Amino acid sequence: MIETPVKTYSRAAGIFLVLTMVGGWFGEVQIPSQFMRGDPATTAAKLKFEDDLFRLGFATYLIEAFSDLVLAWLFYLLLKPVHRDLALLSAFFGMVSMSLFAVTKMFYFSAPLFLKSRYLTAFSPEQLDGLAGAFLSLYGGLSGLFMLFYGTAWIIRGYLTFKSGYLPRFLGALMVIAGLGFFAKNVTKLLAPAYSSDLLLAPMFLNVVVVAMWMLVRGVDQAKWDREVAARHRSAGFAQTQFAQGARDET
Repeated sequence: MIETPVKTYSRAAGIFLVLTMVGGWFGEVQIPSQFMRGDPATTAAKLKFEDDLFRLGFATYLIEAFSDLVLAWLFYLLLKPVHRDLALLSAFFGMVSMSLFAVTKMFYFSAPLFLKSRYLTAFSPEQLDGLAGAFLSLYGGLSGLFMLFYGTAWIIRGYLTFKSGYLPRFLGALMVIAGLGFFAKNVTKLLAPAYSSDLLLAPMFLNVVVVAMWMLVRGVDQAKWDREVAARHRSAGFAQTQFAQGARDET
């Protein structure tokens, strides 16, 4: 069996972090914001005449979603020597956050359908414009309701990174701070909207940039990784020996 060097996984994580950052900026923020300004008639006109830009926004989001799924797997591989169960939990939180956001993204992609469907002739053009705008508003309003799942994934990754020894502790601390920012943004949006500031999301941008650069330039400390994996194997072997000894004693 050919084993992939851990450096390859860390470099891949850096590449996909760049992709998720670029895809997220254009697919979640920059392009959708172009269609969520002005009155319903203006929004409908932009949806009709800038269809290519609208679809480009969704395509770039798909790049981000794909990258997030791959990153959930890559961080699991990179962090499982520290604690396999927690690494798996972080992957689950990452996949759940991506899936829930994808549901809200359906509202975004559905908006132009109200302006094109031949089955909605009972509605006036103004009503259809309003429905298209309402679906875009639903996307804008609902997309921030599940940030705590994404934030929790990064909190766990940060904890495991801090404990790893083969990745620098400052990266782990930065991951935790960024994850707490997303968690706090979600909680305040639900329970204290007056205190829900977008500044809480700023650490995540810094986190993704710094972690991506580290993974691309430095990556995992191979010697410390090898020691951690070897120690885990010794611990697992000792536990199996003890279990076998106990079974023999019982018989």
